[in-house]
Amino acid sequence: MSEKVKKIVMDFIWITIGTLLLTLSLDLFLIPNQIAPGGVSGLAIVLNYIFKWPVGAVTLLINIPLFLISIKVLGSVFGAKTLYSTLLLGVSIDALSFLKPMTHNPMLAAVYGGLIMGLGLGIVIKYGATTGGTDLAAMTLHKYIPFLTVGRILLIIDFIIIALAGIEFSPELALYALATEFIAIKVIDVIQEGTDYERIAIIISDKYDEISHSILYDMDRGVTELKGVGGYSKQEKNVLLVVVNRSEVTTLRNVVKKIDPKAFVILSTAHEVLGEGFRNM
Repeated sequence: MSEKVKKIVMDFIWITIGTLLLTLSLDLFLIPNQIAPGGVSGLAIVLNYIFKWPVGAVTLLINIPLFLISIKVLGSVFGAKTLYSTLLLGVSIDALSFLKPMTHNPMLAAVYGGLIMGLGLGIVIKYGATTGGTDLAAMTLHKYIPFLTVGRILLIIDFIIIALAGIEFSPELALYALATEFIAIKVIDVIQEGTDYERIAIIISDKYDEISHSILYDMDRGVTELKGVGGYSKQEKNVLLVVVNRSEVTTLRNVVKKIDPKAFVILSTAHEVLGEGFRNM
């Protein structure tokens, strides 16, 4: 089996795991507690409450037309993975609906439902698919209303669905749905970007040479020297650019403070750093 085929097989295995986790978040936590956190699944939960229609079947009925409309936007590989995930989600929601809810406490349902939903969606997205839903609608609508980003269109659609849930269920349950959505988004971000955020330091100091030497040889970290010009003074300045992990921030501060207490230091967060001393490309 070639490496390419192995990768495709592993992608589909992970997409299956992610989709089933999403199913469990719905069947064990969200559907029994009438928490509709936006998206097609949220709309399906509202329709299930009104008309008693099966959530999985409604999800499929909405997702398939959305998939067909947006197929040109998706591309063949992404489209195939998305179709698989969409079909699996619709079937598995109803197939596993016999499972007993984990809790009838809406707060617990919102928190754990959001965590598991975010984990599932994060895995699906990481391996090159989506579970269909409003993101397909947003991608398609963006072609016709390009002044709105896909993210903003998604936000508008989700807000409408959560507002509808608030009207049909209760304002309190709509607030729980918002909490679920927030938690899920944060978990997705962690899966996509990781938790080991590095810190970028920009250091401006007249004693840049001493600071650079200490970072290189005492901290064993690389330093890049940049040329800058003061906006007011118009004088040339040497600017140091350093990337360190979180545990080294205090050490870096102490190094700079010891050499030049008047140095100007900017610290910011890098979601991902690739290369020597950090993660491989």
